[in-house]
Amino acid sequence: KQWYQRRVAITAGGFGASEHHDPHLLYTLSAVQILTLTNQMEEFDADRIVKFVVGLQQPDGSFYGDVWGEVDTRFTFCAFATLALLGRLDECDLDAGVGFILRCRNFDGAFGCTPGSESHGGQVYCCVGALSIAGQLHLIDTEQLGWWLSERQLESGGLNGRPEKLPDVCYSWWVLASLKIIGKAHWIDKGKLVRFILASQDEETGGFADRPGDCVDPFHTLFGLAGLSLLGESSLAKINPVLCMPQRVIDKLSIKLEIINPYV
Repeated sequence: KQWYQRRVAITAGGFGASEHHDPHLLYTLSAVQILTLTNQMEEFDADRIVKFVVGLQQPDGSFYGDVWGEVDTRFTFCAFATLALLGRLDECDLDAGVGFILRCRNFDGAFGCTPGSESHGGQVYCCVGALSIAGQLHLIDTEQLGWWLSERQLESGGLNGRPEKLPDVCYSWWVLASLKIIGKAHWIDKGKLVRFILASQDEETGGFADRPGDCVDPFHTLFGLAGLSLLGESSLAKINPVLCMPQRVIDKLSIKLEIINPYV
């Protein structure tokens, strides 16, 4: 009974992947982003959302994704980003969250999902993004991390998420956005990356695949376009490298996000 009462108390206010699904931080951030983009956030009870997010933080600073207890640096980013969009970042233990992220840093300067886990481009984005939101980018060795990230570019021009893996259009966001945040985006060959992304676009449907010749999907289409925006494609709206949302929306909300050398 006590476990059930605690579960109900925590989950009230969060969003699930679909109707009748349990709420999770991943989908809560997505929901808040969508509601913000469509100017419908005022129709929802922000206090309940904040209570859900804050209730998932653990004594070591990490966040559970949901009541089932999985810990991952992705969830720290989702928590920080959700609270930042709601203007309620001060309601979680920010210092403890930052401390957990730093314990997930590896010898190569990159980050994993938990302390001791393998470095991965997606986790780097989440950790760098969370530190940007917290205003703590000075805690990163940007030279070492910039080297690790720039090593993700392959001969094809595409980026991979970790050594010895194939390139994937989605890392045109995860890796490139991380480089943009720490002021090292000029360390890769942008022209080659643009060509890789465009080669992954289907000429008939317009969508993007993970790599040339594969089937297109909304996930890679989003990150292909987002990467092209970061690379300066003039036909696309300027995107914020931390929250993957139009910069005009972030400016309208007056959200302060730390970016090193934003004009590089």
